[in-house]
Amino acid sequence: MSAYGYAGRILRIDLSSGSTRTASTSGYSDRFLGGRGVATKIYWDEVLPETSAFDAENRLIFASGPLCGIPVIGGSRWEVCGKGPTTPQRFSYGNLGGRWGASLKFAGYDGITVQGRSEKPVYLFLHDNTVEFRDASPIWGKGAIETREILKGELGGSAMVVATGPAGENMAVMATLLAENDASGSGGLGAVMGSKNLKAIVVGTGRERVKVAQPDRLQELIRHYRELRRSFPFDGWEYLSRWSRDPTSEPRVMPGPEMKKEPCYGCLGRCARKVYQSDDGKKGKFICHSAFFYQPWVDKYYGDWSDVAFHATKLCDSYGLDAVAIDLMISWLHLCYEAGILTDKAIGIPISKIGSVEFIQSLLSKISLREGFGDILAQGIHTAAEAVGGGAKEQVGLAGHLCEPGYHPYGPRLYITNALPYAMEPRIPIQQLHEVGLIMAKWSAGTRGLTNISTNAVRGVARRFWGGELAADFSTYEGKALAAKKIQDREYAEECLILCNFLWPITDCEHSEDGVGDATLESKIVSAVIGINIDEEGLCGIGERVFNLQRAVLVREGHRGRESDILADHFYSLPLKYDQANADCLVPGKDGEVVSRKSAVVDRGEFEKMKDEYYKLRQWDVETGLQTKASLERLSLSGIASDLEKRGLLAQDMQS
Repeated sequence: MSAYGYAGRILRIDLSSGSTRTASTSGYSDRFLGGRGVATKIYWDEVLPETSAFDAENRLIFASGPLCGIPVIGGSRWEVCGKGPTTPQRFSYGNLGGRWGASLKFAGYDGITVQGRSEKPVYLFLHDNTVEFRDASPIWGKGAIETREILKGELGGSAMVVATGPAGENMAVMATLLAENDASGSGGLGAVMGSKNLKAIVVGTGRERVKVAQPDRLQELIRHYRELRRSFPFDGWEYLSRWSRDPTSEPRVMPGPEMKKEPCYGCLGRCARKVYQSDDGKKGKFICHSAFFYQPWVDKYYGDWSDVAFHATKLCDSYGLDAVAIDLMISWLHLCYEAGILTDKAIGIPISKIGSVEFIQSLLSKISLREGFGDILAQGIHTAAEAVGGGAKEQVGLAGHLCEPGYHPYGPRLYITNALPYAMEPRIPIQQLHEVGLIMAKWSAGTRGLTNISTNAVRGVARRFWGGELAADFSTYEGKALAAKKIQDREYAEECLILCNFLWPITDCEHSEDGVGDATLESKIVSAVIGINIDEEGLCGIGERVFNLQRAVLVREGHRGRESDILADHFYSLPLKYDQANADCLVPGKDGEVVSRKSAVVDRGEFEKMKDEYYKLRQWDVETGLQTKASLERLSLSGIASDLEKRGLLAQDMQS
């Protein structure tokens, strides 16, 4: 693969022996480009399916893409992958922003692979082409935010830090990593970091800069990108009414001090990534689901907006806990309390005061420190429900996000296309869900006169990006299998580059004649950077290869194709009541007619037919939903096919 766009090296660290070495990036990037692709291939090669999440031989893989460190385009995000600790244990991933990834690239590395386990707490300091193993005992037990500030104070303000908090140290399964600019990585990989006695990785100031093959061409494409993005429709979140159940209500803009933008490295900053300042002067990132997970409960308890939701988010960041997982946990606890299954006294957590400062402090502390009932909760919602018994398992099926029973972001009862991503991924696949969900949120706001995204524009996007206009008719299951495949292939390619999911793909554009964006821009940009021509089809082909590689990883770890590609029961049985960005659940229907999906459920039979069509499009076995040797060889994954064949995990082997 071209030397352009890459630092050229992957740092290999063995914590058990205290040794380091480097490997060439080109051995992976030639077929898998970067980011998720490279990380997944390393994982496939090195993590055996019988390895558990907390085994020393599990890998923690940090990876950037070929666009990382290039200003303006929003390509400086980075990926962390490894076997996650949730039940069942399997490959997991997190996608982070901020500045740490670009700093790693400038230090001369495209990624880091960490294996082994240190005998004592340690942190790594990368600087001047040197890797130091430093004693982390003085900072062990401290919060991730405090750890970051201590290390920056010792090593200099330009040092970039990624750390885990007490939840990671104590291996709570929903533990996160926290980096610069409060960028957080979920998927339970903070617990893997803690299991290795690795507190933090610090990257000093690097002198390397990304080499671009065609700088003039890149600048031309950046000018085109700026033109397409000169007004980003979600700036400030002013188009969303949030958790208001009243679709006629005015959009809620966060009150208090003006929020300051804090974009990731080299980005235009035309998104909602901002720094909030509370009345007590505390500042921090406050964005998306992690910002608002506690606010509906705060509204109920205190009666209106307050800084409590912000402080809840910062507590999650400090302890190193996934706010989305905690959101679902709170919903489950509330349902168990309402059903008389759990009480304040029985678990030592004031669930009667959900929404209060007292409750959130108690809950997060006990989970992170594994104290009392928190030790059970730290093992995850399903394990906790098994331990509680007495109807607690049934309440898991009813739990939802943002205070709404059964609610999941951009769920398949509202947007049928998203049924397949929800059924197939090891965690909520927010990048894939966004491709439909974000434009539909803008379209929904357009029905109230807040944007210019029309039904015709959505139909145009469906033609250009999703395989046909049928994908924009959310009253039918037709056309959704093809749309899901196209979205998955494109989003996996973007996870290899790695591009910001708030900005890419540019599906819609208020300034174009038809309202449709540019599907070719990513491939043109990466071609200009690495100097190898990749067209739109070729880039999506790389995404398809990486998607199939991840599918093979999951199958090797116990995923069983069709029988595992399932949705939670409540999607079939619990009628849709509400959506955070689309309170009246409006969607385009046949011929563009505006219809409501309120009270809708997923039709089980139609979903199975949708899977039939999808497996055919993937050239997998329709009966089993498993990959075939031919489908993998077509994607230059013959070695993967051979491994699965030996294990009896290809379709024809299962049939025989």
